[in-house]
Amino acid sequence: MSDPRERFEDLLVEAMDGLPDWVRERLENVEVLIEEEPPPDQPNLLGRYEGIPLTRRGANYFGVLPDRITLFRRPIEGATRRGRTDLKEVVQHTVIHEIAHFFGISDDRLRELDRY
Repeated sequence: MSDPRERFEDLLVEAMDGLPDWVRERLENVEVLIEEEPPPDQPNLLGRYEGIPLTRRGANYFGVLPDRITLFRRPIEGATRRGRTDLKEVVQHTVIHEIAHFFGISDDRLRELDRY
């Protein structure tokens, strides 16, 4: 049996590789990370985008630290144990959700689109 951390990483790579070309081409200066746990004050957080969304980048956007998309392994695995869906689907959904924030799409807009 494979290590759960390796399987999770493989699913993340698969989710990123499965993104449309036009999305992957725009993911410049973005790193994607896996952490075991979210911040203590947000124990159910599955993922987080930190950075400057494309919609807010102007001519002065250069020399900045990379944006970060972080997936939190334990809450994502916990969501699958609670019957939400399978691990691959939750990882894919979380990746897409956080990339939507990179493109400047808010949680409210994702709810309107029924894609939260």
